[in-house]
Amino acid sequence: MTDRPDRTRKPEPPPAVRQLVLELPLTPGMGREDFFVTSANAAAHETISTWPATPEDPPALALVGPPGSGKTHLSEIWRLEHDALRATPTELNVEAVPVLLSRGALLLEDMPGEKLDETALFHLLNMARQEGAHVLMTATGSPATWSIALPDLRSRLAALPIAVLGPPDDELLRVVLVKLFADRQLLVGADVISYLLLRMERSLKAAQELVAALDEAALSEHRRITRQLARKVLEELAGRGESE
Repeated sequence: MTDRPDRTRKPEPPPAVRQLVLELPLTPGMGREDFFVTSANAAAHETISTWPATPEDPPALALVGPPGSGKTHLSEIWRLEHDALRATPTELNVEAVPVLLSRGALLLEDMPGEKLDETALFHLLNMARQEGAHVLMTATGSPATWSIALPDLRSRLAALPIAVLGPPDDELLRVVLVKLFADRQLLVGADVISYLLLRMERSLKAAQELVAALDEAALSEHRRITRQLARKVLEELAGRGESE
């Protein structure tokens, strides 16, 4: 006699399936139309947008602000509009100066770096003045505070005009969050945006990381982005930061 299947037993449920999250690169817009002007960056935006305006304008200018304040975006707008070359302190040496100024405009990012060639920078500033070229330097601190041994360069940097970016304010962060969610085709309620603004790190970079983490969590857990999910992701990001 053959055994009959026990129809009273319920089949075991399949293991929970998590949606595969594809990490597709999202390139943020770096054009002028993507730069949101608020009280935190209006003065710096005006300075960068109008420099240089005349041949008498200073040949060099420093764009200064804390990490995540928008220096990269604003300086990239200037670079594109002036067809400037881009370089870092590690690429700066005396032999490279003529090449760096060959287009008449240069963006020097993340100054002063760890091992600045002070002679090369002094030569660069002198040549820019002589040839009518322009150099935009980005940094987290004023050039007057840089540790410079060369006296002539130190005095030249202390007199450099500066455009200062403040930390992003609530108005800027709110607009950025909405745009970042929209770029990912995510509909997020105003209550969630307000919740994030009260608890997130105050930087544009943090906003990008937070939106990416929320997108990944919503996809993998098949959930809408709510305040509950936002709280969970914020706690996870905070824990990750403490462990680093």
